[in-house]
Amino acid sequence: MDRTSLVTEIENRGLRDTQRTGPLYKRLAAALTGLIQEGLLKPGTALPSERDLSESLQIGRVTVRTAYRDLLNAGTLESRHGSGTFVSGSVQRMEQSLWRLSSFSADMRSRGRVPAAKILSRTIATPSPEEAFLLGLGLNEQVLRLDRLRLADGQPLAIERSVVPLKFLGASQGNEGSLYDALAASGNRPMRAVQRLTAVILDRSSAAALEVKAGAPALLIERVSRLDDERPVEYTRSHYRGDAYDFVAELRIGEEP
Repeated sequence: MDRTSLVTEIENRGLRDTQRTGPLYKRLAAALTGLIQEGLLKPGTALPSERDLSESLQIGRVTVRTAYRDLLNAGTLESRHGSGTFVSGSVQRMEQSLWRLSSFSADMRSRGRVPAAKILSRTIATPSPEEAFLLGLGLNEQVLRLDRLRLADGQPLAIERSVVPLKFLGASQGNEGSLYDALAASGNRPMRAVQRLTAVILDRSSAAALEVKAGAPALLIERVSRLDDERPVEYTRSHYRGDAYDFVAELRIGEEP
């Protein structure tokens, strides 16, 4: 949203309505909150400086500063040193079942969101001793190591670091699109997996990629996926934003064997 549109939207929300009570900065803060809640100002959007917005709205700079301060304190906005004021990057939380094996792309599409991936690193090499053990490989076999930033509607949600034996990928070798789609296309779709969840904090590099503060909480999920015949086909370490996901599992009381 450009500055002209922003000013128009703010004024349309009763900024200058003399029938409304309360300080002007409260009305400005309420107008900005409404724009954010309606999705017209998306997470990560840069807001005009105090001076620019006050001049555009023809109100006092202190009014804008006070409105920004209240929204910063509420977590609605965030200040980035040397860059300005932005709509907070917090995201709507999603529930993810621990019992359903699906790709990130398929999961986001089922929610009506647009998945995307940014490749951070892609190499073909021999496995490490740990990878060879987990994937049942010889140390001289080749694997694809694929590190990707996973996004939904343009917003980063997770970093996935996958290791897949090259022999399972066929001609595409996982060059683009969903890794699970590439495995399925070569007749090697994962059918079950074992996952381990650990609460961690993000280092500076991972936090920057996920657009959160260094030291922010995250969920580390380590997964080994297998084919129908029990051969391991994928080993993945994923860091999910702690403010974005709730992982849930249904538990039932079973009879003793």
